Amino acid sequence: MTVALAVIFAGVLHATWNAIAKGAPDRWASFALIALGEALVVVPLGLLIGPPDRAAWPWLAASAVVHIVYMGLLLMAYQLGDFSQVYPLARGSAPLLVAVVAAVALGERLSWAQDAGVAAVCAGLWVLAFTGGREPAEGGPRRDPRAVAAALLTGVSIAGYTLLDGVGVRNAGGSLSYTSWLFGIQAPLTVVIVLALRGRATLTRLDRPAVLRGLAGGLISMAAYGIVLWAQTRGALASVAALRETGVISGAVIGAVFFSERLGPRRIAAACVVAAGVVLITAH
Repeated sequence: MTVALAVIFAGVLHATWNAIAKGAPDRWASFALIALGEALVVVPLGLLIGPPDRAAWPWLAASAVVHIVYMGLLLMAYQLGDFSQVYPLARGSAPLLVAVVAAVALGERLSWAQDAGVAAVCAGLWVLAFTGGREPAEGGPRRDPRAVAAALLTGVSIAGYTLLDGVGVRNAGGSLSYTSWLFGIQAPLTVVIVLALRGRATLTRLDRPAVLRGLAGGLISMAAYGIVLWAQTRGALASVAALRETGVISGAVIGAVFFSERLGPRRIAAACVVAAGVVLITAH
């Protein structure tokens, strides 16, 4: 139960840093600052702890590349779509992919109750993705199909790094070492890529509050992912992935409160389905 609660809390943290990224006037700068906030902590920490075991390095390197692709896809999705649409669609598509691949390729088997829980969580998340929001009749823009495509591709990348990290952290000799070195590689590369594409002025023109929000987002992101990696050493990948995605409930609330996006009865019902799925997933 402790692992389940920790992963659910990680989902809330994840929704929070995504809201910081989505709400920034310059999302390129926001993503760079989030990566910089991660690097400021994990680079010294990684040097202090030392590298993970050699068996984890192929998985860690592959995950770092997929994380960078994920950040690019997520940024694109946020440029094109609403938070209440893009976030749950990207996050909700990942657990189903993880469950299928973990069962087929890694031989993981869940109980019938946990299978039902994964299905309920995924179903609830998809309802959250496709109901509510701004509709043309209300004067809002039509949903851009490119946003849906970018969100789904983001979900594929999430599933990819979830599986890579699930195997890698189990071969690392410690989740903290793996986490610090993963972010220590991925975060500086993200900053370099943003600066190369957008120029140094992307960061230098920001005011202090924007810088502090971005750096705080990096710290929150690192904490969220560190919790998940720790949980992956103690639970099945499909269960951890599904529980983590309950953060889209927080995402729906954030969208309604901070981005003025509609939270109707269908979204509330979907949240209840997700909660029921969590209960089944944590059943023994």
